[in-house]
Amino acid sequence: MTESATWFVRFHPAAPGAPRLVCFPHAGGSASYFHPFSAALAPEVDVLTVQYPGRQNRHAEPLVDDLFVLADRLADALAAEVAGPVAFFGHSMGASLAFEVARRLGPGPLGLFVSGRRAPAASPPGQARERSDDELLADVRQLGGTDAGVLAHPQFARMVLRVLRNDYRAAQSYHYRPGPDVSCPIVALVGDRDPWVPEAEARRWAGYTSGGFELKSFAGGHFYFNDHTAALSRLLGERLTHWVGEPLASGQQ
Repeated sequence: MTESATWFVRFHPAAPGAPRLVCFPHAGGSASYFHPFSAALAPEVDVLTVQYPGRQNRHAEPLVDDLFVLADRLADALAAEVAGPVAFFGHSMGASLAFEVARRLGPGPLGLFVSGRRAPAASPPGQARERSDDELLADVRQLGGTDAGVLAHPQFARMVLRVLRNDYRAAQSYHYRPGPDVSCPIVALVGDRDPWVPEAEARRWAGYTSGGFELKSFAGGHFYFNDHTAALSRLLGERLTHWVGEPLASGQQ
């Protein structure tokens, strides 16, 4: 396996010619988090999930706490490993990363789904200071991104904290750098009770594309999609089918 191939995990086979969706996990997340969405979308959509360094099958690699460094490395890996039209889905920190990778890819992806994340130039939610272990774990429990049973086990909790602290540092230190944005459609997705991303903040993503923009709200909090796998999968499939039928950089919906 090449170094660039280690960045991507495919859980389910796809039909020949299926549109491709690359998923970018949230802070503290890993590729396996998107297994249910891959199962729901296969075989009509070819789902590749990004595996960041320092977790799961890449646990021995150093963590990366700079989203710009991650974006540079991921753009190179995508260029080497993923041929043909592709769309991106990023949740929370992963949305910022997906946006930055899209900016680096010339004509860019077919479309960009940004979930549970404020627009690039907005201040990140929460406090920028280093948090204690208890504060980080309280955040995770409040947002619901990690199984409570995992956090109750000291060894697993330490592993989660190591990755989470690194990713929070990356997300909090990210600051939008003015320059060309994207020309593909952006679909912003948000939970209507997300304490970190009010709908008004999600709507500001419209200013970062010369293509179309759409906002979709779901009942729930920051990890709203845990309760809406079927509905979100239908939405992703419909938009992908639509985008694949258009010229790559048409910017129309």
